[in-house]
Amino acid sequence: MQQVQQGDTVNVHYHGTLTDGTTFDSSAGREPLKFTAGTGQVIKGFDDAIMGMAPGEKKTVQIPVDQAYGHRNDDMMMEYPISDFPADMQPQVGMELQMGDNAGNVFPVVIVEVQDETVLLDANHPLAGKDLVFELELVSIG
Repeated sequence: MQQVQQGDTVNVHYHGTLTDGTTFDSSAGREPLKFTAGTGQVIKGFDDAIMGMAPGEKKTVQIPVDQAYGHRNDDMMMEYPISDFPADMQPQVGMELQMGDNAGNVFPVVIVEVQDETVLLDANHPLAGKDLVFELELVSIG
């Protein structure tokens, strides 16, 4: 029986939860996730977990923070002047925005605090600092 090896194109159904059982993502009702195994297209723990699986096989894996989205990084927190927001925008805690850097890269940020003249933005991945649990089903290889 064929098993996943590095470089194989795989199709995987998954259900991702936090350790408290809260679902953060699932392929239910969608096409399976398609990626090339062992190439860093998915988080390391997910990539490692599918290695050696055979089509039709299911398993549940716990992925520690260092093999998921990493630890939260305080350097990814930044203050931004409210005066630089569009005049018709009222910044609010929890608001998700897109920011760009000098190299033209665009990345998501979340407003975590609104002060008198600045807002505090968090550019950490929303799952940074969290251990994850995935229920995996290898649908096919190739």
